[in-house]
Amino acid sequence: MASLNVGNLGEYLREQRRNAQLSLRQLADAAGVSNPYLSQIERGLRKPSAEVLQQVAKALRISAETLYVRAGILDAERDLNEVETRAVILADPTLDERQKQVLLQIYESFRKENGFGSGEETANDADAVGVKGDDADGTDSEGKSETDSETGPRRTAG
Repeated sequence: MASLNVGNLGEYLREQRRNAQLSLRQLADAAGVSNPYLSQIERGLRKPSAEVLQQVAKALRISAETLYVRAGILDAERDLNEVETRAVILADPTLDERQKQVLLQIYESFRKENGFGSGEETANDADAVGVKGDDADGTDSEGKSETDSETGPRRTAG
């Protein structure tokens, strides 16, 4: 069986698995894929779907986007720096989930300001982990004012 052109995905997965001190069987179980299938991915004999890559990334506690780039699903040249930066933030064990999401939002806002990001990724990431926070305008992430009551708009005399 000839190797598929999936970049260095297999080597990278093997390295990440070993860094996580997981056996092939342990990672396969955690990711919900078969041991032989994962072995074939590591050896470059199979090209996994984005869904399988996401499951493997979750089991390894690494960025799925990094695996997408290495598998050729995302454009490596355009996205690699952003993906690596986001992966480093997400992998930092000294930050809690809320802090990671805030950093990602700040990072994305700077990229957008400089003409690079779309702004969609961080909003989706925050929603995915259920992060709700106060915005600078005094509203929560759903746009509700903290001081609004359920009774409706205020009326002024006039």
